Amino acid sequence: MKTFLKTAFLILFISLNTFAQNDSVKKERYTAHNKGKFFISWGGNRESYTDSDVNFRGKDYNFTVDNMDAHDKPKGWHIDYVNPARMTIPQTNFRMGYFINDHYSIAIGWDHMKYVMTQTQTANVTGYINLPADQSGSYYNGDYNNTPVDMSQNGAEEGGFAEGTTQEGNPAFLMYEHTDGLNYVNTEFSRHDDISKWFGLPNTDKVQINLTEGLGAGVLYPKTNATVLGKERHDDFHISGYGLSAKAGINFTFFKYFYIQGELKGGYINMQDIRTTKSNDDKASQDFFFFQRIIAVGGIFRL
Repeated sequence: MKTFLKTAFLILFISLNTFAQNDSVKKERYTAHNKGKFFISWGGNRESYTDSDVNFRGKDYNFTVDNMDAHDKPKGWHIDYVNPARMTIPQTNFRMGYFINDHYSIAIGWDHMKYVMTQTQTANVTGYINLPADQSGSYYNGDYNNTPVDMSQNGAEEGGFAEGTTQEGNPAFLMYEHTDGLNYVNTEFSRHDDISKWFGLPNTDKVQINLTEGLGAGVLYPKTNATVLGKERHDDFHISGYGLSAKAGINFTFFKYFYIQGELKGGYINMQDIRTTKSNDDKASQDFFFFQRIIAVGGIFRL
């Protein structure tokens, strides 16, 4: 009888302990651990760029535009950001990643930026242009030694003359932009920390606030829209260089699976092989720093 009671007590104790552990597991928050989760996000951005010395070279010319000023090309709050047929047209950010543990993730992404040379600028040019006389761009033939050149071409909207030409009918000296776009295809390694308690939020899955920081590296795959001395543009995607980046952001996760994330991201871009015209001899090169402001929405889940 004693043996039976001891055995029954032991079984009861193990059962209660098992139920208690299972109950604890059931009550553990979904957001308490990240390891093994996947995430995906989509958002928009604004960018700023430092001035850049841009070299243009070909069979009959080699010149550098000093301290080129450039800007982005925002669409503002626009339906294209969520229109499946047009959502790659605005300045956008796509990211997909995996948590290797509770605090660290690795992700691949595509930062679709737009870089537009400020047309209404006068920039110093150094180098030479010696095009054949039968090319319209030969209008600019000569040697340049830190020579100021007016890059303005007002086009039909201001001057009533054809886009890509000056008021006198000559080809514009230069039109230059990466608007389809300045595509930074990259991998990021990031850290994530739950800071909900800083704001006195209850320990639930309804709302969670996280800080995130990360480093990235990747390649630049722009579609460059350039008209150099009146030459026909290349207008195709081309791997042109590399980029490095660092970011910091804040993440608001709602009801376990959905989040809004704001980020500040800065980096360095070096492109030494930019295609500018139909000729393989014609190329451009530049390097500069960029600064992005990003707002994205996403989901986080386990498969």
